[in-house]
Amino acid sequence: MTFTRHTIMWEAAVDAIERAERLHRQFFRLAGQRARVPIWEPPIEVFEQDGRLVIVVALPGVPPDVVGLHLDGGTLIVEAERKLPRAFAAGKVHCLEIPYGRFERRIQLPTGRYRLAQRDAEHGCLVLSFERLD
Repeated sequence: MTFTRHTIMWEAAVDAIERAERLHRQFFRLAGQRARVPIWEPPIEVFEQDGRLVIVVALPGVPPDVVGLHLDGGTLIVEAERKLPRAFAAGKVHCLEIPYGRFERRIQLPTGRYRLAQRDAEHGCLVLSFERLD
């Protein structure tokens, strides 16, 4: 029983640290730092299904057609910018947890060669399906 309680506490602490690091990257950057430097990383899921490699990138509020995909060796680079909604410009923000600004996520693919077979948007996520070529 104690082991389970300690495990749950440890997992909660790790989650809190990861969240703090994301918020730090988002809010504590140099004044004027904008366009070229990524300031946050979207969470991902990577799994294999029916012989395909599937990558899900959580991108709420980011139009899928503005997301850039680049392959650098065995690394997939997903990048774009999540813009602050215009409604926030004149209002008072009480809570801001979803990151804004330029993002970039580098995803190390499993060994092999891949071809992007399908690119979809589903419930605020970019879903990428790759076929293995070898």
